[in-house]
Amino acid sequence: MADEKRILLVEDEPGLRLTLSDRLRSEGYAVETASNGDDGLRVALAGGFDILLLDVMLPGKSGFDICRDLRQHGDSTPILMLTARGQTVDKVLGLKIGADDYLTKPFETLELLARIEALLRRRGTPATGQTFQFDDVRVDFRSTEVRRGETVLQMSAKEFQLLKYFIEHRGETLSREVLLHEVWGYESMPSTRTVDVHVAWLRQKVEEDPKKPKLILTVHGMGYKFVV
Repeated sequence: MADEKRILLVEDEPGLRLTLSDRLRSEGYAVETASNGDDGLRVALAGGFDILLLDVMLPGKSGFDICRDLRQHGDSTPILMLTARGQTVDKVLGLKIGADDYLTKPFETLELLARIEALLRRRGTPATGQTFQFDDVRVDFRSTEVRRGETVLQMSAKEFQLLKYFIEHRGETLSREVLLHEVWGYESMPSTRTVDVHVAWLRQKVEEDPKKPKLILTVHGMGYKFVV
């Protein structure tokens, strides 16, 4: 890659950790690894990474614990969870505590690379300037910080990316399929409530009355529209 992106891989299985790190390096990424949750959190908190790959089942802190702790520290680095679990409840939990994507083992390396590229692409510099103001909410794209008045609103990386996309396409009716493709990087996705769930979380943070939204409107049968 032209500008080397830094990836932290937290995986306790030695063979998979070596295989993935070697492949990622061959693709031009700078890769650091950790084999347990406590070391993974310590390295992640040091900062400077463009994306985090977290196995869920780890010695010490789990991948969920690391994700939750990072978000509570205000770290919005994109997080991709890697796990052998496939239950919907685990996926929902991972997304709810701030993960941006979820890949179930075993997976094809090409799919992992595609997910990484999609997350990095959505972390690029916005075309809306450095800040954007609506009502009493101020969005700083450079610091990825959102404030309501003097209060910092805690957002996951995916919530911030969704808000940024809404701002960049304000006034447009955006279908769930478009949002899944542009924000999550999914080429196709069967029935899913991922967008609806994230929109609900976003409304809780930016709407004066989330039950009667005036900013992120539902366009029945079509999708959503951000209106300012």
